[in-house]
Amino acid sequence: MKNRDIYVTDQDMKRLNGLLETARHFNYHNRADLAELEAELARGQMIASAQIPPDVITMNSTVCLVDLETGEEMVYTLVFPNEADIEQNRISILAPVGTALLGYKVGDTVEWQVPGGLSRLKVKEILYQPEASGAEETELVDFSPSAQARWRDTLEKVIKNQEVFDDYSFS
Repeated sequence: MKNRDIYVTDQDMKRLNGLLETARHFNYHNRADLAELEAELARGQMIASAQIPPDVITMNSTVCLVDLETGEEMVYTLVFPNEADIEQNRISILAPVGTALLGYKVGDTVEWQVPGGLSRLKVKEILYQPEASGAEETELVDFSPSAQARWRDTLEKVIKNQEVFDDYSFS
């Protein structure tokens, strides 16, 4: 539902814009996943991390979703690309479903296009949100020029493995 308001913490906005800037630096600007994330951030309303409501999906949130077609429930954690692991239910922010989840809240229906059509998930519950739990950011994602070589390697790895996430339809 692209017309819906989404909320993004100031810290997440800064780190995700850093990810996009790093990708641009390494000429990954023609990638659809990066363009989708950039579009989501552009329409997002930025809120101070301390003020984000506890029912909003932020980076590192663990959420329970319901597939509206099958009724299946699933639990996923929204993470940065270098932490993604489908076997551990850790979905990259660059995966279509990851980008779609960011900023939505409990009760919202998240829609995104997959090769088989439109996939629709309802956000049933947020099981963990770092901001609501009082967790302090102990490890900030570093997008400084000195760390960009590491991010280039991470982005190259994501590109090689992106097909795992590109058509992930939960069915």
